[in-house]
Order: sequence, then C-alpha cells, then structure tokens
Amino acid sequence: MAKAIVLFLAAGLAEIGGGYLVWLWLRESKPLWVGVLGGMILVLYGIIPTLQSFPNFGRVYAAYGGAFILLAVIWGWLVDRKTPDLYDWIGALICMIGVSVMLWAPRS
Repeated sequence: MAKAIVLFLAAGLAEIGGGYLVWLWLRESKPLWVGVLGGMILVLYGIIPTLQSFPNFGRVYAAYGGAFILLAVIWGWLVDRKTPDLYDWIGALICMIGVSVMLWAPRS
C-alpha cells in the first residue's frame, strides 16, 4: 500500500507541477523554458502511473483522479495561497473514500 500511495503522490505532483509551469508560461508570460520544463514533467506524469501494481488501467486512473483532487486542493493552499474552505475539504475527503473503495475493496 505504501508504494501505491507514493506513486499516486509522485504522479499528482508531476501533473500539477508540470501543468502549473505550463500555466505560468502561457498565462503569466514566463520564459519558454518554463513551459518546456512543464511539458517534460507532464511526460513523466504519464509514465509514473504505469509503475502501479494494480492490473486495471481504468481503475488506476479513476482512483488517481480522486487523489489528484486532494493534491490540487493542497497545491492551491500552499502554492497559490488560496485557503480551502470546509466544502473543499469535505469534497476531497469524499474523493479519498472513493479512491480507497476502488483500490482496496475485497473483490472475488
């Protein structure tokens, strides 16, 4: 389980971080190299989830979506300085419950 969590965190940070750098380049007129670096990090994001041990692509990506929501709320709080409200946290918690059910529910 620890490996799965680390990979979800790494993929989430790569997607959010890479996307953020592209955002800075295109929306805030940062230098081209910032956008190129963001693109390279986004390629890494595409690779990281393949290291998961779960055999089902759709399930991994669906569960990752829930983890991404939590990471995006935290990113907005720490990087963009936008304090999440109660409903942001409740929504992220609901998503993480869904992730847990999808990945670790007993199946026959």
